Amino acid sequence: PEHRGGLGMHYTSVPNIMKVIEPLFLNELYETYESAKGNLKKLSDLRVRMGKIKIFDPACGSGNFLIIAFRELRKLEMLIIRDIQAMKGNQGSGSLDLGTEYLSIIKLSQFYGIELDDFAHEVAILSLWLAEHQMNQAFFAAFGMSRPALPLMETGHIVHGNACRVDWEVVCPKEKDDEIYILGNPPYLGAHVQSENQKEDMHIAFNGEESFKKLDYISCWIFKGANYISNSVHKLAFVSTNSICQGEQVSLLWTKVFEKNLEIPFAYQSFKWTNNAKDKAAVICIIVALSVSNKKPKQLFTNKTLKLVNNISPYLTDGTNTIIYSRNKPLCNVPVMVRGSSPVDGGHLILNEEEKNQLINENQGATIFIKKLIGAEEFVNGKIRWCLWITDENKNDAIGIDFIKKRINKVKEFRLASKKAATRDSSVIAYKFFEVKHKETNSIIVPRVTSERREYLQCGFLSNDTIVLDRAQVVYDAQPYIFAILSSKMHMVWTNVVTGRLKSDINYSVSLCYNNFPFPAISESQKQE
Repeated sequence: PEHRGGLGMHYTSVPNIMKVIEPLFLNELYETYESAKGNLKKLSDLRVRMGKIKIFDPACGSGNFLIIAFRELRKLEMLIIRDIQAMKGNQGSGSLDLGTEYLSIIKLSQFYGIELDDFAHEVAILSLWLAEHQMNQAFFAAFGMSRPALPLMETGHIVHGNACRVDWEVVCPKEKDDEIYILGNPPYLGAHVQSENQKEDMHIAFNGEESFKKLDYISCWIFKGANYISNSVHKLAFVSTNSICQGEQVSLLWTKVFEKNLEIPFAYQSFKWTNNAKDKAAVICIIVALSVSNKKPKQLFTNKTLKLVNNISPYLTDGTNTIIYSRNKPLCNVPVMVRGSSPVDGGHLILNEEEKNQLINENQGATIFIKKLIGAEEFVNGKIRWCLWITDENKNDAIGIDFIKKRINKVKEFRLASKKAATRDSSVIAYKFFEVKHKETNSIIVPRVTSERREYLQCGFLSNDTIVLDRAQVVYDAQPYIFAILSSKMHMVWTNVVTGRLKSDINYSVSLCYNNFPFPAISESQKQE
């Protein structure tokens, strides 16, 4: 599990694989088959077409996607051959033995893959051989003949290599009249957990563009896949974490994709990962496809329902490709929203109820150094904590209290032990929070992370004696009408679309949600209302 997790590898179940291959190519093949029934030429043409299709998984692992795609193509081919056999018999051809020309023409050489792990690479090759043998057995049971699998001469084009660094067109050449489908479940890995080698992979895949530094690892596959299929009939579809279609990553990735005249022909909105693996990946997934832009209806899957739409946005919604970019300042004339204050104190400036009472009982004058402390967890769950809040003006009085002096010394030791120079430098002001954002005004608190199940964004009004921690955002000197708008249904709709997520929970972003929200310009009387 540690090895797989480090590579961002996650086992994909057959139902999830079918969610990819059915709308990518299989459903259309079956529709063509249904319309070709009764027409010998059309059935034969479809079979020939299927014998030329290329399936390419540039993160193939042990070959699950390739195996299922191979099996499904062979199953459909058997239906076609059975229909051809019946039609030939009805036309008086005599024997129903159609000869070796009607043995399967779906070959392992139509299947391409790239895999970084050498063991998985070998397993993928073996798995394709086993799948071919199984389908040959099924073919023999149906038609009394099959192409021998032994000796093992033919294999799929499974390359042992780094998909972020190799040229995909060398692995799976694009030739005239090719019909290529790229699919798979590439590794995810957010920017903050990528190894140095993986960061270098990103640098190479994105040709050194700076935007890659904040993107998930899977963006390499989206970007390289977009380059591969641009100006062609080829298509791709990947299972991915939902993070690439949320928050800041949308502007960083999808602007580059859409400039290649590509669109999203189908997508599955966020769904919880389920499979039969022993160690299931704790992720919320999407499936997103890419193809050259056309006027055909797009398929948007959500909660097991299918909706036909004119366009699927990069947020995987029914709408235009409008993209929200990060802003440093609010779009409208409203107070700024900032992160709360950051203690970086090893917990020594923070007090629970018992510690606060002990300090006050021993030192009646200590109340001026104590304020309420509230972060996202405290606000959401109704908890109360306290903190030592000491200013430059009253620090000498505070240090005169033994309880407080001991706490300050522990903060100093904690900061001096840090590997970060800025934290060590702050040891000289160990009586204060590392980053002070507090203002002596009323304020509105907005948790940075809150449940997706809530109908309205959680936010609250606080008095000037409450310190907001950096696990939440805060608006100081805020009028009540700002609170009314932040807690409105409209703002929640906006937030659900444009913000990032922590799994499926809302990860409220100042630069995307608050600074971009079009607060209405309203009169004083409307504000009072």
